[in-house]
Amino acid sequence: MTTPLSFTQAAFLQSAPTLNECPADTGSEVAFAGRSNAGKSSAINTLTRQGKLARISKTPGRTQLINLFSLTEDKRLVDLPGYGYAKVPKAMKARWDKNLAEYLQGRQSLKGLILLMDIRHPLQEYDWQMLAWSADCGMLVHVLLTKADKLKKGPAKSTLLQVRKVLQEEGLDELASVQMFSALKRSGIEELESVLRSWLVEPSAEEPEE
Repeated sequence: MTTPLSFTQAAFLQSAPTLNECPADTGSEVAFAGRSNAGKSSAINTLTRQGKLARISKTPGRTQLINLFSLTEDKRLVDLPGYGYAKVPKAMKARWDKNLAEYLQGRQSLKGLILLMDIRHPLQEYDWQMLAWSADCGMLVHVLLTKADKLKKGPAKSTLLQVRKVLQEEGLDELASVQMFSALKRSGIEELESVLRSWLVEPSAEEPEE
């Protein structure tokens, strides 16, 4: 029997500046990516019910390393460097872009990408870049429209539907799904957990051996 996946058991594994310094490329992992201050660390902390597991910085662009968290011996969550912050030097931004592209396209254990966007500013230039990289390698993407509490229910729902429509028009609806999320209100956790479980739990693990 496969042990049910518990996100509250998440523990810090290591930080790595490049793909080469990440743990062995085995098992399964899901990465969290998004513009600086999109709420990545808050989402990971809310998901795991651990307030300080992922560091929350007041300075956008502070997360420069690939931070890995273990769920089980062979399942991981990955906090990728925040991208797209204007005050980061061009050389540093170029290096981050290179590391992100290498990770997304070269990591065999990566099962899917959680792409976080502030619900008030979705589908910015760098978000499209991440979607393009993911589409190039057939990577599944689940968009989290974060900080949903910042909008009233009507405008928030309208944004959700609009983002879904745009992704469909771009031919990305087969690879990308979308939901609203609020770390402050702790809303959207169950839907996120369901997506993560569907990616991290190998179908073969539940099939009887021949």
